[in-house]
Amino acid sequence: MGQLCGKCMKLLQDFVSFVKRMSSSLVQRIKECLVMISECSCLKRNGSEARQLYKPVLQPHEKETAQEFLQHIETGFEMSLLGKNSLEALRTLAFSENPGLQQSAGLYYLHLSQHLTSQLPEEHLEPYYALLQSSDVEVQQMSSLSLVNFLLEGNINGDLVVQMGLLEPILELLELGDFTVQCNACACIMTLAASESNREAITSAGGVIPLLVLANSYDPRVQQNAVGAILNLTQSEWIQQVLCREGALPVLTLLLESPDAEVQYYSCTALSNLAANSHHHEAMLRTGDGFLLRTLISLLSSSVEKVSSQACVCLRNLAVSAHIQADIIAMDVLPQLLSLLASNSTDVQQASIALLWKLSQHPANQDTLTCGEMLNILGRLLLTHKTDPVLVGHATCIIKNLILPQNMQRIMESSCFEGLLYTILSPDVQEEPLHYVIACLAELAKHEGSVLHMLQWMDESLIKCLVKLAGQLQHTEPSFQAASIIQHVVCHEKVRSLLKYHITEIQYYLMNFLTHQEIRFQQLGISTVCKLQEDPELSSAIRQSQLMEHLERIHQQTEETQKLLRVVISHMDI
Repeated sequence: MGQLCGKCMKLLQDFVSFVKRMSSSLVQRIKECLVMISECSCLKRNGSEARQLYKPVLQPHEKETAQEFLQHIETGFEMSLLGKNSLEALRTLAFSENPGLQQSAGLYYLHLSQHLTSQLPEEHLEPYYALLQSSDVEVQQMSSLSLVNFLLEGNINGDLVVQMGLLEPILELLELGDFTVQCNACACIMTLAASESNREAITSAGGVIPLLVLANSYDPRVQQNAVGAILNLTQSEWIQQVLCREGALPVLTLLLESPDAEVQYYSCTALSNLAANSHHHEAMLRTGDGFLLRTLISLLSSSVEKVSSQACVCLRNLAVSAHIQADIIAMDVLPQLLSLLASNSTDVQQASIALLWKLSQHPANQDTLTCGEMLNILGRLLLTHKTDPVLVGHATCIIKNLILPQNMQRIMESSCFEGLLYTILSPDVQEEPLHYVIACLAELAKHEGSVLHMLQWMDESLIKCLVKLAGQLQHTEPSFQAASIIQHVVCHEKVRSLLKYHITEIQYYLMNFLTHQEIRFQQLGISTVCKLQEDPELSSAIRQSQLMEHLERIHQQTEETQKLLRVVISHMDI
């Protein structure tokens, strides 16, 4: 190709100068408009200085689009925010190589994300692909922030974001050097990771390692969102394996000591999810000679309730084996748990009592746990939280686990009895925790000392309640346990006097017990009848009822069965 002559060269230079003047003028107008909008309180960018825009040559179609878009902005968005014209303009500006025009598109999306009250149409996500991959930091910041806003407000479906191929450019932003961009990108990933399918996509696209790197970021916003994203990833079992393989355990464990309570909470919750799978326990506890357990126990004293609560959850998930439970008890955890039980926060109380219940299952811990302070706290919880099934159920199960001969005196001296008996009489207690209370009282009734203590609380209302529960055979276990309590206390005159007012109901449930398929019900029914017959008035009532006829039939059947058994045994001896 030949060289241009002097005349043509002069024409070309004049044309370039003209285009530059036009470009500069147009971009300057866009810049002034953007600065005015950026100073508005609606975008919360007061006091920020407008970045000097690059002044490249504009393509003719870009210049025309920019002029129309500028008019759109200057009219205060009077035309439709999501109209076809807006979309075409956004596409042109977003895919431009001019950062100033891309900033216009980014700013438009940012404004839209703060005002939109409906779903963002799918086609309006297309420009994001170019904006997120822009080389301009401001474009990256605005576009990533607007995407976070759309996701958090529910204007965009997270699955659609992934389906449209935006996950890859979002993940690429994680590795850039701007903290704001990283913060927004982590927030996007954290929000997207709420979906199972998206979690798989994030992991398959290699998102785990960048998030683990940013979990150690010096910027607290980036660190929070990175750990939050990791937390959401731990909700998938197979991704837990990937996280452990890529070194997440030491990262999350060290973050428990972060000065940021939010980071502590996220990392502790992520570890709780991992600890829910016992296969991870060995690797989790291998770090630093009990470092994880000690750190979690120290977090029980956190002034941030959700942190102390989550520390309880994590310890409970770890306390599966007897030796781990013993290790936790050996670290003097009881005073801190007792303090949490006295908390005004229901969540903290529920988390701490669930951990105590787990620890009380190991026989070696039961002597340590059976202290007067803890028993009294459990009794008070039963008295004051009858409608809370979690507190009532766990408190009752703990007491039941501690019912041993050597502990009976301390249990009787505490407020446990009072709490259990008031709970069983409460009309507000739910069915499941009520069953636990009955089972606990039945276990206590097996000890003579506790029966004598129980008699102090025995009155018409309690007897009526026990008889009623014994007759509810549709609830097999509670029915059996209530009848068992009656059987253990019936030998006392005070109880017999009270039972006389309910002889019809007693005969009803005893008849059902005698005809029950389970031998234990039949045996309990017969044993109760025997004890009732020790009282003349009760004995007379029984003789005049169908109970005696049925007992005679059982006796005849038993004799016939014994004869047949003797025949069978005699043949076996031959």
